[in-house]
Amino acid sequence: MQAGCAMWILMQPVTIPAVIFMGTADPTYHTTAPTDSLTGSGWQYEGQLGQFLGTPIAPQYFITAKHITSSLITSGLAFAFDSANYTTTARYDSPDSDLTIWKVDGTFSQFAPLYTGNNEVGKSLVVIGRGTLRAGEVVVDGKAKGWYWGVGDGVQRWGENTVSSIVIASNATVNLGEMLRANFDYGAGTDEAQLSSGDSGGAVFIQDSSDSTWKLAGINYGVSGPYNLESGDGMPFNAALYDQSGLYINGDAVSGPGALYATRISSNLDWIQSVLIPEPGAWGLAFGVALLGFALVRRRRGARE
Repeated sequence: MQAGCAMWILMQPVTIPAVIFMGTADPTYHTTAPTDSLTGSGWQYEGQLGQFLGTPIAPQYFITAKHITSSLITSGLAFAFDSANYTTTARYDSPDSDLTIWKVDGTFSQFAPLYTGNNEVGKSLVVIGRGTLRAGEVVVDGKAKGWYWGVGDGVQRWGENTVSSIVIASNATVNLGEMLRANFDYGAGTDEAQLSSGDSGGAVFIQDSSDSTWKLAGINYGVSGPYNLESGDGMPFNAALYDQSGLYINGDAVSGPGALYATRISSNLDWIQSVLIPEPGAWGLAFGVALLGFALVRRRRGARE
């Protein structure tokens, strides 16, 4: 397993959704399912949970980011998928990551396969979120750095990127486990995508080389930022930056490209399976109790006869 050292991901979760592209500010860009070589790359598996996204992973279960809803909400949310509407009936929070699995009151028409490999680094990905317009250019000392976040329009969009590393992440209060990091690299092409933290819950898909199937590899958590123009001074701002040099995050000077972060599915498979498939011991205990009850009933009947 490839993993980096423990690190802080500095970001400000907000409700502005964003897929920001390197090469275009066109608000209609990539608002329909990918085609050609990217056909079937995950768009068909995304459903809407309020202003966020979720991904079905079993007939009655979908997965999303834990932090997008209060932990006090345990059921009763509306989830729209594949022209059908569902209501959540139960919630399962991961103890070691920013993942939540919800159970619904119906059966999904299809669901995403999970990426189980540990070789994500260097692989191309498709990331899906609910879009925004790209705003004005960020310029520092006369040099362009990227773009401010624009106005959120709630439109679902997809973009591309490449997994640059696996990091062990945390925020100010909790450990967040392993995440996929994808840098927003200048010159990587028109489709190179960066997100805002309002994209939380959207999916990252990677094509499995063993069978060419696109599989769910990550759930969007957040992005680099927010930024300051001077160390500890000025109003922080959010932006999609391909060059962070000359800027600060939480008082620390930064450099290189900004990045998106997605909770890694492959390192959370045991927990996911524990939700989707109850522990064999639990089934055995329930079955044993049922058999014991049946035996007692028969014994009592025999005594009366």
